[in-house]
Amino acid sequence: MTKDQAQPMNKKVKKGVTKLVVTVFAMFAFGFALVPLYDVFCDITGLNGKTANTAATVNEDGIDTSRTIRVQFISRTAKGAPWQFKPEMNSIDVHPGEMKFVKYYAKNESGRDGVAQAVPSVSPGQAANYFQKIECFCFNQQPLQANEDAWLPLQFYVDPELPEHITELTLSYTLYDITASETSTEVAE
Repeated sequence: MTKDQAQPMNKKVKKGVTKLVVTVFAMFAFGFALVPLYDVFCDITGLNGKTANTAATVNEDGIDTSRTIRVQFISRTAKGAPWQFKPEMNSIDVHPGEMKFVKYYAKNESGRDGVAQAVPSVSPGQAANYFQKIECFCFNQQPLQANEDAWLPLQFYVDPELPEHITELTLSYTLYDITASETSTEVAE
């Protein structure tokens, strides 16, 4: 191959490498953009069962005694989390607008102090916008000393605007051990 023939080949190779590098960066940026796009999609469609991360106001619209909604409570701990975590009851019947108070039991079963964070989800996903938490342990991190236990409060109501076809909903919490991330945050400060 002569020098004149190699120059167009080098340009093609450089152009191909540039395209590959741009594609990799574009895919990387798209991966980061997926999380906020997914959140926007879930907000618009009501899918995924995400509940609000802030306290709702107390219901002043009254109680709809003509309807009864069964609320089931499920709990789980994330893989590797040395915590025991369970609701005090498996389910409760509520009238839309009626305030209810339940508790979850948590115990740090490790031999060290720890911090946990609960992440809620409601199903069916459409009901998530109607499950209103006045007080919830999920709003804050839960520090527990080694082998310490605690009852964690949840005060809620189901919005009377809940669609008529929904007669049962499930509130699920996953408890994550965030001790390591809290320790590294304190060290960085």
